[in-house]
Amino acid sequence: MLERMRLDVFDLERFLNIRSASAPTVSPDGQHVAYLSDATGVYQLWQGPSEGHAPTQLTFTHETVRGGWYSPRRSELIFAMDEGGNERSQLYWLHGIGESTASLLAGGWDWTPLSHQPEAIHQFGGWSHDGQRIAFSANRTLEGRFDVYTQALGGKPRLLQEGPGGFYETEGWSPDDRFLLVSRGESSVNQDLYVIDVATGEARHITPHARETSYRSPRWSADGQLVYCLSTWERDFSALAQIDLATGRLSYVETAANEIVAVEVSPQGRWVAWVVNVDGRSELYLREVSTGRSLTPPELSFGVITEMAFSRDEKHLVFAFNGPRYNSDIWGWNLSSNVLRQLTHSSQAGIPFSSFREPELIRYKTFDGRLIPAWFYAPPSHGDQLPPVILHVHGGPEAEARPIFTALFQYFLQYGYAILAPNVRGSRGFGTTYMNLDNTTRRMDAVKDLAHAVYWLRDQRKGDPARIAVYGGSYGGFMSLAAVTHYPELFAAGIDVCGTSNWVTFLEHTGSYRRAHREAEYGNLRDHRAFLEEISPIHHVDRIRCPMMVIHGANDPRVPIGEAEQIVSALRRRKVPVEYLRYEDEGHGLWKHKNRLDAYPKLVAFLNKFVAEPRIGAGDG
Repeated sequence: MLERMRLDVFDLERFLNIRSASAPTVSPDGQHVAYLSDATGVYQLWQGPSEGHAPTQLTFTHETVRGGWYSPRRSELIFAMDEGGNERSQLYWLHGIGESTASLLAGGWDWTPLSHQPEAIHQFGGWSHDGQRIAFSANRTLEGRFDVYTQALGGKPRLLQEGPGGFYETEGWSPDDRFLLVSRGESSVNQDLYVIDVATGEARHITPHARETSYRSPRWSADGQLVYCLSTWERDFSALAQIDLATGRLSYVETAANEIVAVEVSPQGRWVAWVVNVDGRSELYLREVSTGRSLTPPELSFGVITEMAFSRDEKHLVFAFNGPRYNSDIWGWNLSSNVLRQLTHSSQAGIPFSSFREPELIRYKTFDGRLIPAWFYAPPSHGDQLPPVILHVHGGPEAEARPIFTALFQYFLQYGYAILAPNVRGSRGFGTTYMNLDNTTRRMDAVKDLAHAVYWLRDQRKGDPARIAVYGGSYGGFMSLAAVTHYPELFAAGIDVCGTSNWVTFLEHTGSYRRAHREAEYGNLRDHRAFLEEISPIHHVDRIRCPMMVIHGANDPRVPIGEAEQIVSALRRRKVPVEYLRYEDEGHGLWKHKNRLDAYPKLVAFLNKFVAEPRIGAGDG
């Protein structure tokens, strides 16, 4: 068995008790920041002073809260919550009780359900600027279609616009509350934006285009004359653009050698902030719109910025930040004093930051000569013996392995495992061309990239080729299954978390609102059934040589539980060692602390049993 590499290591439960905070929203008076925290073991809504003192918990449920949004006028919020991970989020109005409306903390508070259709998904789309109404999209009428609604607080919802099918999301009210900005995603690389008249429901298409083009993160300008967005119009890498609503002309405000991945506009229009993804890490930029003056933020550590929000008085910008050595927390940038402060201090369970490891960005050559970017985490020490390796595959498939904090990674590193997290073709963050390289019939090229990651580990002597496990969730779960079926000689173990085992049954049973979007990436059953059957791991179970672990939530609406059930049954029929963990109160992935405390010790024991000890005949590929 693999032994501890140092005497001062911490047990797994300590790592699993490291907490996080994310998704900040600022109160209208700028005095408080609300955010999501898993301090109780389930993500709930919390509130703390904007100067970063003792926080207060606002929601107390056994279910995961998915987001919270402050009113622009009063000390109250809208929050979203589903049941058992089924992603059928309902909307709730959190408000003061009686006379305690100036501040939630001045008296008591309660929440009122605003949606009463538990079979539908509700996606919050913003407060009106007068704080009297909200907008949202929901698939109340047809499961596969999201319509746009407005609703006065305490009133009934009004159907404003029937969506054209698939993802139709409300992005925010115009400054005069006369219009709504709405986006529709045809695929991961092709979106459209619409402006809908709130009085008449008439929709105007503001992004007509012939070729696949992305229009993400749209934001109104303060005068309502422009829409900012991140676009790939006539570009491979996304950049910050503005659309003139009078002329329909798109022009670029800021371009970069890397992808711009986030944008936020301050409430009065003084500032525009954006984040550049530079080889995975974040760089934050801020510009004063009227003068063009740039403000350089104090330097942050190595990591990733997400979920920005300005205060109403435009004096503060808050965001979530995390890195390999920093669990996710909320930070505030005082734009007047140019001082950066950490506003939340989520527990590190007593484990010092100095014990956490940062990865090295490497690039390895794959089968067609292309260089694949990857993050390599080396353990503190392995002496003369090459370490066992966990080859971790992200989901998406258009996600990206980035240098963020992962408690399980840090636990394995202290025990002497190395970790390689590649961004195989199809990953986001490297341009549209790269992201499209694995589409439809080129799917297995990405699996070849995984095999060449193993060859790099072997050739560079970064890991023991006889002790390599492949581990992935969602689409990464499919990649793990595909890797052990097509390259069985390379792996000592495989872990599939809520992955697809049969592309035909996946497309037949995934949520209908997602199907067209997924078919644009994977192919459809009408034109590609034979190919999808050919690449489905369920049809190649006879090739699997290594022990497997399969983890899945029973309420998963994205990759239904049947994908796990059929691969587990097929493995058991062949008497391949397989450990199956099914969680009745989870959906897509493990969100609840109690389930992680059950699953991850079993995952560790599985890897220690089958990967820590060399496997005869492995690594000869």
